[in-house]
Amino acid sequence: MKQSNATQRAVVDRTVAEQVNAASDGHAAYIGLDVHKVSISVAIAEAGRQAPEFRGEIPNEPQAIDKLVRQLSERFAGQPLLFSYEAGPCGYGVYHQVQASGHDCEVVAPTLIPRRAGDRVKTDRRDAQMLARLSRSGELTPVWVPTPEQEAIRDLTRAREDMKAIELKARQRLNAFLLRHGKIYGGKSKWIPAHFRWLETVRFNTLVQQIVLQEYIEAVREAQRRVAGLERQMAVALPSWSLAPVVEAIQAMRGVSLITAMTVLAELGDISRFDSPCQLMAYLGLVPSEHSSGGSRRQGGITKTGNGHVRRVLVEAAWSYRFPARKTRIIEQRAEKTTPTVQAIAWEAQKRLCGRYRRLAATGKVKQQVVTAIAREMAGFLWAIACEAMGKPHGSRATA
Repeated sequence: MKQSNATQRAVVDRTVAEQVNAASDGHAAYIGLDVHKVSISVAIAEAGRQAPEFRGEIPNEPQAIDKLVRQLSERFAGQPLLFSYEAGPCGYGVYHQVQASGHDCEVVAPTLIPRRAGDRVKTDRRDAQMLARLSRSGELTPVWVPTPEQEAIRDLTRAREDMKAIELKARQRLNAFLLRHGKIYGGKSKWIPAHFRWLETVRFNTLVQQIVLQEYIEAVREAQRRVAGLERQMAVALPSWSLAPVVEAIQAMRGVSLITAMTVLAELGDISRFDSPCQLMAYLGLVPSEHSSGGSRRQGGITKTGNGHVRRVLVEAAWSYRFPARKTRIIEQRAEKTTPTVQAIAWEAQKRLCGRYRRLAATGKVKQQVVTAIAREMAGFLWAIACEAMGKPHGSRATA
């Protein structure tokens, strides 16, 4: 009996909390959408109801979504509604369509949705009802949704990244083929004109193997042409991008070229939207994981949450800080396009990060761990430069 009373109190407390949340944010109802390629399951949670109502499935088509929004608007007398669905491969088309209709919509992070440990039943209906219920109680974490312009630039940078992966794979296959047959290049650097001239001199005993060699070489060259073409397209698209001034500004940092700068901003958008550099570092998964209890505190490797594309390019850029701090000709050329304040932040970052790399390396830490620590602080300085470029206050310190 005591357990039953406790359960009833918990239900009442949860219902009251949902009513308070519903009254505070001004939404008449909360619509949970379980979005798939072909269909969308719809559930409705009204303020004060204990269980969300399952409305059924509709086709994942613009006409069907417009009809759903119109019917719900009529049902709730034109009051504001909040639609919620999980981020996934179907993109942000539903979000933009609902927002254009005058209602609110949020795309939620799937990994941050609260789930019951003992729940072993998963259906589209239950997922839609869960989203509606959690949205009403304010327990969902929305993700940042890019604008159509932002999404186009992101598609471009990701296409370049995909083509680069194909190029690296083609190189590896060519190297493996040559190594199997004892063909070793004696030069210092590969994939430069001298290396390709050497490849033209390689001969095999059979005609078939000679054809295989040529096909591998052509695969590498074709991949290189695709990568170069996409990089040229990135340079062409930059001037018309709204974040072009920020791209120019963060290139004052050592190790941040056009590709790195565009990748960071294409994935994150305006990074000055983060309240602090620590928030950006945590978003990128560059902060240590922790499992502490009572008086013991245990920290592990980085969390690796958030955007892996940005984390990868920042770690690659951080390797440049293993050298002494100096303003090279290339860095100076990029910095000349920025303001003196941005140049001062970039130089302060270079001095700090180069010195920190030497200090951490001197303690015997693994180089990969040192570079990851440098990448974490790099994110803080990038945040400060972005705030400066956007005319927002950023304080005196860019790092935690």
